[in-house]
Amino acid sequence: MGLRDDIKRYKEVGDEKRPDLEDFIKEGDMSPSDEDTVRLPFKIIQLPGFEYEESSKGGIGQAQDGQEVEEGDVVEVPEESSDEDGEEGDEEGEDGDPGEDGDKQDEYYDLDPEEFAEELDEELGLNLEPKKSNKVKEEKEGAFVERVQTGPSSTLDLDYLFKQGLKREMAVQFDENFALECLKTKNVGPQKAFEYLRDNNVVVSKAWLDDAYDDIPSNERTKWDSLEEFEENVEREEVQQLIRENGVQDITFRPEDERYKYPETIEEKQSQVVVINIRDVSGSMREEKRDLVQRVMAPMDWYLQGKYDQAVFFYVAHNNQAWTVERADFFRVKSGGGTRISSAYDLSKEILTEFPFENWNRYVFAAGDGENSQNDTEDNVIPMLKSIDANMHAYIETNPKQNNRQAIHADELEDEFGEDSDEVVVTRVNSEDDVIPAIKKILGNNQ
Repeated sequence: MGLRDDIKRYKEVGDEKRPDLEDFIKEGDMSPSDEDTVRLPFKIIQLPGFEYEESSKGGIGQAQDGQEVEEGDVVEVPEESSDEDGEEGDEEGEDGDPGEDGDKQDEYYDLDPEEFAEELDEELGLNLEPKKSNKVKEEKEGAFVERVQTGPSSTLDLDYLFKQGLKREMAVQFDENFALECLKTKNVGPQKAFEYLRDNNVVVSKAWLDDAYDDIPSNERTKWDSLEEFEENVEREEVQQLIRENGVQDITFRPEDERYKYPETIEEKQSQVVVINIRDVSGSMREEKRDLVQRVMAPMDWYLQGKYDQAVFFYVAHNNQAWTVERADFFRVKSGGGTRISSAYDLSKEILTEFPFENWNRYVFAAGDGENSQNDTEDNVIPMLKSIDANMHAYIETNPKQNNRQAIHADELEDEFGEDSDEVVVTRVNSEDDVIPAIKKILGNNQ
């Protein structure tokens, strides 16, 4: 088996052992994954093996320290050691202990965002269709179909060069017998024959006719009484037929005939997206809430990255103020202070000025526990949601205990935009069971 077979077999085993995406998103450990790789953990069997240990206490059939023996003597087997409680073997927690999972250990099955998006489409029935932007991406690929006047000698188009030379050769070829018989017409000399032949697309030079006429005996110069009689009795042979019969002796190539192949320039519109993830990091956003936010937002990031040709992500943390953070810190950062959600939208609006809506698909996803400073939602957030152009705005409320009377931000958004709005989607994630429905509600809009 070669390396390709090993990789194929690894994929097959991973497909069989790894968890379904839904189970992974709801309950799996996302910490080994990053923005470019989704790592799905699964258990593999650790096969037993032999281990050599050097011991100073001897063993079965081996004399012990200080024991004198001769060949043939019977050697006593030492009693097995035990601890004070009478339990045999190593103490708990020593190196080599397989631990709670016995003889199993974690391995990872890796998916890139494109594979993740394809499988999530299949499992959840999403099938989001990215909108193409107006920005054109130029690619030079495919066959060499264009020709330019300069280029490396290796790309010289010999077929084109030969055709140009052949065209020139065909242009100067003519039926010499037809022209010679024309000169044998009464009262038709070289000048009149030249005019007649040119009118009939016979490319013959005046000099050739002068020389040919001089070689015709005088008694043959009146063979035909008129050009009409000449036309009735002499059949003209086309240049193509002459070349088929006689071939081409010489083809002249000229520098101006040289053309060099150049790859076809293909212009295509690409799909590109900018995603802004917003998270409340105030003191009320404890670990359980942060974990639920990650289970919704991280899969949506992977999905959108896999769906679009180009994806750009920004991560905005906020309490009373907003600032950008790295993705690795976004789901774990925490801070004190109160909550003013509009600060995050102020920063998002500033970021999006670099990504015009006519060229970029834009998503703004926010998450928090529903708390906001007094009147901030009505006075600031709602007007900003209406003014910031985006394919979709979404708010993910997480409130596991569901007893927070101050969590009214999601309710106010639904009162303004409606529970089934496509422009501002509101979801509530209070447990792992709410994660998949939230993702389907947000991404299933096909915006």
